[in-house]
Amino acid sequence: MGKKKGGGEKKGKRPPSKSKHKKIQIWNKYEVSGKEVKRKGESCPRCGIGTFLANHKNRKTCGKCGYSESMVKKEE
Repeated sequence: MGKKKGGGEKKGKRPPSKSKHKKIQIWNKYEVSGKEVKRKGESCPRCGIGTFLANHKNRKTCGKCGYSESMVKKEE
């Protein structure tokens, strides 16, 4: 029995994907004043400092652990 010859398609570079998501602009999450660095966003209570909660229309979520808080509007 002989060896099989690879006559299939050749593998090459894939075309760039068209991502629906924006790239994270981490420099917008911090504010520098003098020698102090202040975090603008809210941190995740499970993961700790350094992991921010994403703001949606009706909730805040953590992309790392899945923690979520619902934001309920108070009616007056």
